Amino acid sequence: MPRILVVEDEKSILELVRYNLEREGFSVITALDGVQGLALARSQTPDLIVLDVMLPGMNGLDVCRELRHSEQTENLPIVMLSARADELDRVLGLEMGADDYVTKPFSTRDLISRIKARLCSESASKEKKAEGPGRCQLDPGSGTFDKEREV
Repeated sequence: MPRILVVEDEKSILELVRYNLEREGFSVITALDGVQGLALARSQTPDLIVLDVMLPGMNGLDVCRELRHSEQTENLPIVMLSARADELDRVLGLEMGADDYVTKPFSTRDLISRIKARLCSESASKEKKAEGPGRCQLDPGSGTFDKEREV
């Protein structure tokens, strides 16, 4: 089961994301600030990080930059989650190394679909079995991704 690190200082959002990820079968670890999030990313080796931008201690952009400059975490998928919705903020997040950028308010279904897609993409590239676009297929009925069959 994939392990997701959620770094979010707003407890209500943190719990909402945790609850929905666990309901989907993910293992979830959490941090309330950037310093703790960076430490957990290095020590717990999650499969993906959901990272808020505006965090106490160390902001999410700095955490993202640090993760991208470390050999241990440079390829770790990062989904930024932020109330900063301007185009410049989104572009900056992606240029700092985030793989995706979701703005608040957000749909948990959308966030989870993006997480699943990113994990499926990472898995396919790690296995070197990706044969081009469409390798990971979404089953609209269940909302799950299937790497082995076409839907």
